[in-house]
Amino acid sequence: MMALTERAECLKTRIARYYDQTVQKILARITAGHLVQADETKARKRGSAGYVWVFTNSREVVYLYSESREADTASRVLKGFRGVLISDFYAAYDSFECPQQKCLIHLLRDMNNDVLAHPYDQELKLLVHDFASLLNPMIETIDRYGLKRRFLNKHLKSVDRFYKDLSLRENCSECALQLKRRFEKNRDKLFTFLRHNGVPWNNNNAEHAIKAYARSRVMFQGAPSAKSMSEYLVLLSICETCRFRGIDFLDFLRSGERDVKAFAKSKRPKPADTY
Repeated sequence: MMALTERAECLKTRIARYYDQTVQKILARITAGHLVQADETKARKRGSAGYVWVFTNSREVVYLYSESREADTASRVLKGFRGVLISDFYAAYDSFECPQQKCLIHLLRDMNNDVLAHPYDQELKLLVHDFASLLNPMIETIDRYGLKRRFLNKHLKSVDRFYKDLSLRENCSECALQLKRRFEKNRDKLFTFLRHNGVPWNNNNAEHAIKAYARSRVMFQGAPSAKSMSEYLVLLSICETCRFRGIDFLDFLRSGERDVKAFAKSKRPKPADTY
């Protein structure tokens, strides 16, 4: 049994080495694009806890292992990135100079939790209501026209009115005051999607990718080493990218191809000949 496990580990190491350049190509395409969605989660490994970072767009995804939750991994990946970074409110992302869009679903969850924890705070409820009233027409526009700047930028005037009214609010409760300060601190990062084409107002793609990693953790026997974790994430990056692109993971492995994008192109139906 031990020999079988060792052979499986050796095979995984060889496959991960073979496809390492595949993941590097995927990551290069992601960071060369107009947006990156990022997230991170704790990873249990041998000896201590580490972290798995995910970087994705609507077509590809890469998972990277890190010993800590510090911004070093994200800084290395996003060095020179000039598109829009979509993330949650983890402070490590604040240091990046590129345009940012904070996940408004995270913000809505936090506000709902605040209201549930303080059901008699009318000032907090009013502030949450005003923000929801600001956001709802934007979502309706997206549902009707998609993430198109020429339709979305009309809402910028409403954003300006919201912040003007916010500046006039006085004598807020402690919870309402904290939320007000959060709005003010993140003003340049809450409505970036109104000024760009194809930028989501949430971080759903990254969250779905994190869930894919979470589901896969049941495959590990105990706590893996950092080396084993990194090797596994190479394969998971390719597997999820194949899924995003609508191609079969095993078909890609059997092909011997090392470029997922090139393989996806080869699988597209060829146009019929015309006579």
